[in-house]
Amino acid sequence: MSTLSFATIQYTAIRDRIRALDPKIDEQTLADSVEGLTDVHEILAAILRGALSDEALATGLKCRISDMQDRLNRLQDRATKRRQIAKDAMVELDLTKLTAPDFTASIRTGIPALVVLNEDEVPKTYWEPGEPRLRRQILANDLKGGAEVAGATLSNPEPILSVRIR
Repeated sequence: MSTLSFATIQYTAIRDRIRALDPKIDEQTLADSVEGLTDVHEILAAILRGALSDEALATGLKCRISDMQDRLNRLQDRATKRRQIAKDAMVELDLTKLTAPDFTASIRTGIPALVVLNEDEVPKTYWEPGEPRLRRQILANDLKGGAEVAGATLSNPEPILSVRIR
């Protein structure tokens, strides 16, 4: 049995016994008497101090997580920029493969992206019924399949940097 459970039982028993001995006792006097005879108030105070401490730690951890998330975003942004620099240099130098002891980097041809030149010229078959919305995936697939569609074309494929570490 936990200390709190025991103290709760003890508190209830003492309170009920005092009430039985003096049915006309006022609530404040009863509460003061039982408080002086049990440890339940100290136990509850300790539990609540623990809760306050946990809440303070949680607040601090939220702040730390926020700071670390900002750091993560900065590191990811920096990694993206560094990859872009390497890709641009490899494309400019016409270097298609770079082998190092800990990784292999290669440049491959990317996939052309859809470029809508004039939405008004795109045939209705590429629009969703109801509120007009261009079905870009179907349009892009048809263009990649060799179809010519007014108002849309594919972009020139961008080179893609692939880095393998295995």
